[in-house]
Amino acid sequence: MKRRTFLKSLGVIATGVAMGGLAGCGFHLRGQGEPLGFDRLTLTAPIGELTDSVRRELANADVMLVDDAPLRVNLGPENIQEYTLTAGDTGTQEIELRLTAPFSVQRTRDGAYLLDQQRIEVVTTYLANDDDLLVLGDLREQALEDLRREAARQLLSRLRSLDTP
Repeated sequence: MKRRTFLKSLGVIATGVAMGGLAGCGFHLRGQGEPLGFDRLTLTAPIGELTDSVRRELANADVMLVDDAPLRVNLGPENIQEYTLTAGDTGTQEIELRLTAPFSVQRTRDGAYLLDQQRIEVVTTYLANDDDLLVLGDLREQALEDLRREAARQLLSRLRSLDTP
C-alpha cells in the first residue's frame, strides 16, 4: 500500500515539474500570441458588445483600427440563440447559449474578398437554478461575455491564416 501511494505522489510531482517547465519555456497554444501579419485594419461592424470585444482583441494583438488600412473586416450583427437542455420546468436547468455572426474580409484597394462570407459560431452552457433568480441574469450575462470574447478570438484566429498584401 505504501508503494502505491509513493508512486502516485511521484506521478503528481512529475506532472507539476513538467507543467512548470512548459510555463517557463514560453509554451503557448498554436495560433495564440502569433502576430497577425498586419498592423492596421479597417473594421466595418454594427455598434454592439461583440464589436467591442473584437476591438479589444485587435488592440491586444497590436492592430490599429484605421479607415485606410489594406484590409477590411466586415462583421455582421451577432445572433444569440438560447436553448433549455434539461427537461422539466423546475429545479436546475442547463441552458445552452449559441452566438453566431457573419463576417468577410476584403482588400480595400480592389474590393477583392480574401475570405468570402463566413460565420463565427461559439457555444456555451450554464446552469440556472430556480432558487437563485437574482443570480440568473448575472450568469447569463457572464456566459454572453465569455461567448463574445471567444468569438473575437476565433475571428483573429481566422485572420492569422490570411496571406496579407
